Amino acid sequence: MNQLDSNPESRMWAMLAHLSALSGFVIPFGNIVGPLIIWLVKRDEMSFVNDQAKEALNFNISMTIYMLVSLVLIFVVVGILLTIVVGLAWLVLVILAAVKANEGIAYRYPLTLRLVK
Repeated sequence: MNQLDSNPESRMWAMLAHLSALSGFVIPFGNIVGPLIIWLVKRDEMSFVNDQAKEALNFNISMTIYMLVSLVLIFVVVGILLTIVVGLAWLVLVILAAVKANEGIAYRYPLTLRLVK
């Protein structure tokens, strides 16, 4: 589903849903809380925001799980490299998704567990 949206307000909120994950740099688990708040507030008002906020939420839950596994694997040394790769992939994909959402294009993150339906 490659949904397009031309409403500037819904595109802005969808972009903010993705970028709100960056609050994880400041607030513990902010990468989950940010998209969750936007999804809960705007899901009934704008279908594009509902879709993209849910996508951002699922991705950030998935990445949190992957990061926790990577941190555990640090004891086996391979986790050091894995933690760096997961962190960089998270940052790049969040920015890419925000740009696509701002263009009105529904973005689908790779390797995402679809937990929130």
